[in-house]
Amino acid sequence: MNDAPSTPWYHEGLQFSCTRCGRCCGGAPGYVWVSDDEIAEIARKLGMTPAEFQLKHTRLLGGRRSLLELPNGDCEFLERLPDGKSACRVHSARPLQCRTWPFWASNLRSRRAWQAAARDCPGMNQGEHHPLPVIQEAVAQARRRRLDL
Repeated sequence: MNDAPSTPWYHEGLQFSCTRCGRCCGGAPGYVWVSDDEIAEIARKLGMTPAEFQLKHTRLLGGRRSLLELPNGDCEFLERLPDGKSACRVHSARPLQCRTWPFWASNLRSRRAWQAAARDCPGMNQGEHHPLPVIQEAVAQARRRRLDL
């Protein structure tokens, strides 16, 4: 019996460069899970207390906090710019879930899952090459935080 871990299909790394399309931050409703530390960091960036931020910008779901969305499904921190690009108003303090896109376990499950996500994300499969250790660290960070991504 071979107990060695199998080599992931993406062992040579993957390409991704954000095109600032905003698709990962808007559209279909979803959840952006935030920790207490992330709440404090974003609140600091916005000049608020963590309690104020939590009250105004998060919702409690199953014992966890998620950022609020606009009625159209966009994250309330997503700014649609006149040039067609998008920007995050809290980019330097954005949550781990946002920082690790597209290197989520659900996208890395198989080539098919990666390609399905790439149909909605023009930054996938182009641009910067991310080596296997970088991808594995993103997955490990999410796992440590118990983010089911």
